[in-house]
Amino acid sequence: MIRKLRKADINKVADIWLDTNIKAHYFIPAQYWKRNFDLVKELLLQATVYVYEDKQEIQGFVGLSDEYIEGIFVSAEMQSQGIGKILLNYVKGKRNNLLLNVYQKNARAISFYQREGFEIQCNGIDEATGERDYAMAWQRK
Repeated sequence: MIRKLRKADINKVADIWLDTNIKAHYFIPAQYWKRNFDLVKELLLQATVYVYEDKQEIQGFVGLSDEYIEGIFVSAEMQSQGIGKILLNYVKGKRNNLLLNVYQKNARAISFYQREGFEIQCNGIDEATGERDYAMAWQRK
């Protein structure tokens, strides 16, 4: 089931955010993510966040700012089971256009988004980390 984030969910969601970022972005020091943990908890409560829940257990979430996907995060033990696709399809149902940025070294995420109809628009550099990234876009056909 997909539903909006509740304040009571924040610790579980923030833990998924931290764990997923450290694992997926091995090329960025873990300390970067840990340093931003408290700020991200605050920002998550202000953003539009939808959680994927099964048997009262949050297994993933997607964060959205207007048409921009801040990120899709799925707990490590539940990855590759279609939850990311379910979350992405959910937000596709709410928007005609979606944008996101993805690190160029995150080949798994790039492949996922391309499979789901996103196209690379341009490349750039994430100023916070110095890592090269792609801006990707999806448009309802």
